[in-house]
Amino acid sequence: MFNRPLLGEILLDLGLIGPKDLEDALRRQQGRPGRLGEILVEAGAVEPEGVARALAVQLDLEFAARIDVEQVDLDLLANVPIHYARSRRLLPIRRQGAHVELAIVDPLDTMAIDQVARALGAEVEPIVVPPQPLQDALNLAYDRYDRTRGSYGEMLDDDEPKATEVADPGFEDVVDLLGAGGDDEAPVIQFVNTTFVRAARDRASDIHIEPYEQRVVVRFRIDGVLQQVAEVPKRFHSSIAARVKIMAGLNIAEKRLPQDGRIRIKLAGKDIDIRVATVPTAHGERVTMRLLDKSAVLLDLATIGMDPGTLSSVNELIHKPYGIVLVTGPTGSGKTTTLYSCLSRINTPDRNILTVEDPVEYQLEGISQVAVNPKIELTFASGLRSFLRHDPDIIMVGEIRDQETAEIAIQASLTGHLVFSTIHTNDAAGAFTRLIDMGVEPFLVASSLLANMAQRLVRRLCGSCKEAYEPSQEELDRIGIRPEELAAQGGVLYRPHGCEECRHLGYRGRTGIYELLPVSHEIRQLVMQRSDASEIKRRAVHEGMRTLRDDGAEKVLRGMTSIEEILRVTQKEVAA
Repeated sequence: MFNRPLLGEILLDLGLIGPKDLEDALRRQQGRPGRLGEILVEAGAVEPEGVARALAVQLDLEFAARIDVEQVDLDLLANVPIHYARSRRLLPIRRQGAHVELAIVDPLDTMAIDQVARALGAEVEPIVVPPQPLQDALNLAYDRYDRTRGSYGEMLDDDEPKATEVADPGFEDVVDLLGAGGDDEAPVIQFVNTTFVRAARDRASDIHIEPYEQRVVVRFRIDGVLQQVAEVPKRFHSSIAARVKIMAGLNIAEKRLPQDGRIRIKLAGKDIDIRVATVPTAHGERVTMRLLDKSAVLLDLATIGMDPGTLSSVNELIHKPYGIVLVTGPTGSGKTTTLYSCLSRINTPDRNILTVEDPVEYQLEGISQVAVNPKIELTFASGLRSFLRHDPDIIMVGEIRDQETAEIAIQASLTGHLVFSTIHTNDAAGAFTRLIDMGVEPFLVASSLLANMAQRLVRRLCGSCKEAYEPSQEELDRIGIRPEELAAQGGVLYRPHGCEECRHLGYRGRTGIYELLPVSHEIRQLVMQRSDASEIKRRAVHEGMRTLRDDGAEKVLRGMTSIEEILRVTQKEVAA
């Protein structure tokens, strides 16, 4: 034990870090508490998998880069609640003789290992697994367990509704959704709570509760695509809608008018903000909920899917002293995440950064964030106008919706401020005409905008099951890939197949595709002449702009996504 090699030395020996990386990390460790591995990961010096490998070497334990969910003994999960497994980042896998193999991120968490051993009544043999593969396997394993015992979606199917049993093996109570109880819980309350738990586990961005004549359907939007996950008898609709409205602070007696509210819950140690909207339909109130993980880790610009050329241009733009950078795209295309990534990169103590948003989706340390509130006349325009009296260097406006907000943003940029915002248009060129249609003078648009960037989110092919194939010429023509480009990538593309890890969808996770239109002298002239968006786009393409479909085709060639997925989210390009 005392002769155990140091983690930093192991990482050096494995060639995963350099001496300077270790020296910098040790220096930072002196200034604040934290493990060396965590500090190296935060600094980007090593991937979490590298730290896990080094930990396994240091402790003489087995290492696994991924977990085969098919090998997980579901009977073991009955004794380890999912909230505990999530919080301690562990997953029992299978019995091997007198031992139980336990996948765990932190093998130094001896308390958790001992608790699992007591709950399972067996000695535990830890296996070190990186955080993300363990999280993915945990979600899939517990989902299989729930489906096997029928705890979700069947709760209300019988004539006499009943509550689902909750296993309690004596673990310390890490998280309890909304303070909910156990076996004595009302079935409707438990159904709603279970819906939230499963939505968070499945990485759903939205929950739809849709009433029809004879049934109520629950659908999740996962990776941008709606999927039905449950169906219950119609007689439970009023109770389910009322439960959600009570949680959101809405008027349960008012069923004739649309209502908006918000629910805040803590789930598996994470603060989840749920925006709730109800609307009356022919068969009752439809409820739609948007889930926002307040504790989500923000992505860096380098990890959201930009190619090196676009990333370099964006990095240059966000360090400009003044001007406007707009991000365009439909709802749910990742615009806010891109803006947050930009702000995170330029967020330094010498800059005063202010944002006005609807709502504040993620908390950014060191940045003053304001949520709009129309009830007290705090709008994007009034918030932006107030910001100019607070000596800002950089301002982010959640969305430019009207002429007043657009003109104040432009005036701010012309008086020495860097302004970021979003606007709803189909492509980058459309942002110019949208602003002019709002009533902004063309010369103001032309003189203030630095660049427009359109983006979409596309589903990533599942790395475990995607299959290679030789595409036809017709398929290549549809997306604009030339035969020589295909040959340079080995002559094959990839398409979805489906496996347990991706829930047989063939896709898992999303990445961005981007269209960056810098405002050149020629583009400014076209804007001032009130040229239409297609003419501006042709000029931008002539100057070298990669369109959304071009960027998508590049990601298809790299095996990240499929032709069908790119065609789903992009439109046919105008002739250049």
